[in-house]
Amino acid sequence: MMILGLLWPTFALVALVFVVWGTLFVQRMAHMRRTRPKTADFASGEAARRYFQPVELPANNLANLFELPVLYFALVPLLIVTGQAHLPQVVLAWLFVALRAAHSYAHVVARKAPLRFMLFLGSSAVLIAMWVGFLVDAVRMAGALAQP
Repeated sequence: MMILGLLWPTFALVALVFVVWGTLFVQRMAHMRRTRPKTADFASGEAARRYFQPVELPANNLANLFELPVLYFALVPLLIVTGQAHLPQVVLAWLFVALRAAHSYAHVVARKAPLRFMLFLGSSAVLIAMWVGFLVDAVRMAGALAQP
């Protein structure tokens, strides 16, 4: 079992979340210095969204990092607890994280929607493969335990 091997890409994904959050923070602070907000700019969620619209991409990307990656963060402890943190899962974990990092770059920096979509599809396929692999291993393990 490769617990540390599976934790490193997880740490990298957490670091990505913090980098995107930091980018969001810096861009919003700069926006607030350039365009002083008024009380009305924060009177509602809609007003705040309008006010921050020029720097919305990091916020959108941060939200993305709490959608599909939640299934990754749920899978990692399951792989560790069940003893299924093997090399194929570690390789897929690194591939998932790399694709998510590239997705964040395409979203926030390059602003290339078609590329971002392809990276999203790729990372989704990798995550599905991880879950299918876990399911197959869990069924195999359950079958082995059921043998008299």
